[in-house]
Amino acid sequence: MIRRRTGRITLVGVLLAAGGVLVTGALRDTLTYYRTPGEVLTDPGATRERVRLGGEVVPGSLRRDGDLVVFRLAAAGREITVRQRGVPPETFREGEDAVVEGTLAVDGIFRADQVLVRHGNEYRPSAAPTEPPDAR
Repeated sequence: MIRRRTGRITLVGVLLAAGGVLVTGALRDTLTYYRTPGEVLTDPGATRERVRLGGEVVPGSLRRDGDLVVFRLAAAGREITVRQRGVPPETFREGEDAVVEGTLAVDGIFRADQVLVRHGNEYRPSAAPTEPPDAR
């Protein structure tokens, strides 16, 4: 009787461990992390790998020259210049949080090939439109 109970407990433990490994493996591919400018600038290997970089677009730093967009991202007191070819999302603005994907060049400029705008999880409906005076 004790053998059966020990066997069942062992089987349940093995099944739970296997399920945990499967869930962890499946979630690993869905999680995406980003690094701050300070982390990227202090990492000597950052120029050799593709990086996801996040921070606030520094007010006054956004410049557009044709399809080239140049701006600075800042977080925790560190800034990094970002260059991206193409049109960023419509909601991309100075003073807003953004995440860029790309590589850090040897000259310290981040070459982004994708720009994502971060947003909060709060939904605020837009203000109700005012009724025109002649609508009555």
